[in-house]
Amino acid sequence: MTCNKAVIDKDKRNYERRSGMPFFCKFQLGIKSGRRSGGRRDQIKAPAYVDIYSNHLVFCVISIMILSSLDAFFTLNILAEGGEELNVFMEVLIADSLHKFVAVKLALTAFALLLLTIHHEVKLTQSIRVVHLIYFILSGYAVLIGYEITLLSLTDGHL
Repeated sequence: MTCNKAVIDKDKRNYERRSGMPFFCKFQLGIKSGRRSGGRRDQIKAPAYVDIYSNHLVFCVISIMILSSLDAFFTLNILAEGGEELNVFMEVLIADSLHKFVAVKLALTAFALLLLTIHHEVKLTQSIRVVHLIYFILSGYAVLIGYEITLLSLTDGHL
């Protein structure tokens, strides 16, 4: 009899045990969570928020702040050589006060970096996380500083 029971159980696996998905599904609306949880699925749920950040992330954030301050310095030097500011918001700040321009530029950069650093593990797409955006900003600032140095070297006001 045991042998026959094994044959019957084996035959049951051939049948579709899942029911069809109803039009109004509690799982899709987030009202009811699924039964599958634990193990490897626990790692997928939410990004981790930490108090201590990795060294490379801190290095990137500090580098971006340094490059942002260099950008403000080089921008003021380019403007002194006859260049013009293309950012309308920053142009208004420069016309009002140079100190206000530098303070607002650095404050906006610091606030944006603070938010990005806090959420550095959040996924923007399937393969892109916020930390990749921080790397992109760092490389963008590096290119911008290189461009500003090139502009200043073309004028009489060498570094």
